[in-house]
Amino acid sequence: MIEAHSPDASRDEAVRCPLPPRVVVVGGGLAGLATASALVRRGLHITLLESRPRLGGRASSFVDPTSGEPIDNCQHVSMACCTNLADFCRRVGTDGLFRRVPAVDFLDESGRISRLRAGRLPAPLHLTESFLAARYLTFTERLRVGWGMACLRFSAGDRPGESFEAWLRRHGQTDRTIDRFWGTVLVSALNERLDRMDVGHARKVILDGFLRNRTGYQMEIPTVPLGELYGVRLQQWLEAEGVTIRLKSGVKAIELEDEGAISGVRLRSGERIAADFVVLTVPYDRVRSLIPDAAAAAIPGLDRVVEMESSPITGVHFWFDRPVCPPEMEHAVTVGRLIQWVFNHSAIQGREPEGGGQYLQLVISASYDLLPLDKTSIRDRVLEDLSSIWPSAREATLRRWWVVTEHGATFSVRPGIEALRPPQRTPIDGLYLAGDWTDTGWPATMEGAVRSGYRAAEGILADLGSPRRLVRPELPTAPLARLLLGSPKAPARPSAGGRSRSPLPR
Repeated sequence: MIEAHSPDASRDEAVRCPLPPRVVVVGGGLAGLATASALVRRGLHITLLESRPRLGGRASSFVDPTSGEPIDNCQHVSMACCTNLADFCRRVGTDGLFRRVPAVDFLDESGRISRLRAGRLPAPLHLTESFLAARYLTFTERLRVGWGMACLRFSAGDRPGESFEAWLRRHGQTDRTIDRFWGTVLVSALNERLDRMDVGHARKVILDGFLRNRTGYQMEIPTVPLGELYGVRLQQWLEAEGVTIRLKSGVKAIELEDEGAISGVRLRSGERIAADFVVLTVPYDRVRSLIPDAAAAAIPGLDRVVEMESSPITGVHFWFDRPVCPPEMEHAVTVGRLIQWVFNHSAIQGREPEGGGQYLQLVISASYDLLPLDKTSIRDRVLEDLSSIWPSAREATLRRWWVVTEHGATFSVRPGIEALRPPQRTPIDGLYLAGDWTDTGWPATMEGAVRSGYRAAEGILADLGSPRRLVRPELPTAPLARLLLGSPKAPARPSAGGRSRSPLPR
């Protein structure tokens, strides 16, 4: 027997069962992926829009038309101190696709390896033993660098607007210590030159990344191409969790109700998608164009975002017909050279070229000096530098090569940058911002991108009356490190605000 329902009964049922809140995430980079992943299984209808035909943002790969092999735009690694990136990878099931590297190898001009790894002492002294054995600095220079690290402990708010290079020279650092230690470590970590670098961000890398915890400095290197790690696998996982993913769907603008709250987004195609919440995770130089003038005027500091600048990274891919660097060497930080990092993908990912040989990726951060050069000139300069490290590169045949320069790889951590970084919550009801360029307390890193996405998700859940703590705490500071370095500043939490939304079911 089929039970008939009257139209009035259907309307009553609709009232009792309201539609789930609709969240539109604009941008499929790490910030957008983190936002969406944190909101699944919470009774929401989530749509993720990406203008490109793939997910992953800057952490992506392209297909080599000659071999059909996926090639990463540029090597992305994380550190053990990146607790939220690690949480994100556990959440989506990709945490097993990284290799933990307990030591960082520094390679000097003589081909000698100095290995930075934790010794027997507690943090912050755990790296002392290996640092004092570093061959690329003299003993006196090591002591001078140690003094500089000690001075960083008291540098918070020292001289606002001062570059880190100027700070180093005020604290007794020489050309050699600046070039061979501080530049070697920090230019690649922050993708900026020391003369354009904010002291606070340099301080965070040294104190929080290397000194507060015994394992914080250890690297996590992907064992698969980035396009698989943050693209294919993430799309499969999100779609299995009910997230609607639309690629090649660029957004033209957000749309607002008469009361000024979010009502949806308008695509470049003219299609409109209704939304109760919108999270804009696009790059800093695009966000203003998506927000109507009247709404932008209500967001303090939004117009200053355009004052941010970008820093470039250049990745160079070489496929040789024979091993050039020692086959067992997975990575090397090069000291005092054009090349800053060497990654042996034949060893890391088992990607030996067809017919044998070796596949290396070389990374140059803050590659301003390379921008005027064409790709062939960059190839030649990098190949010459590589050959001076390992002369076998001159004898080997370079079968294939790629040069990839990301002009806007990261935002520049120049002095005063924190004044330009907006919070994730905006005064516009239902509108959030996310991206490593927003206020996360971290520099331009994957960790910062994930933190921003988690904070945006926290704000949405708080607005819906179901607050959750999503941002993971940083690694614990060791007792002696807390005594000598003090405790790190706790990040601010997003507050609930805006119009009351329909609560989530408990």
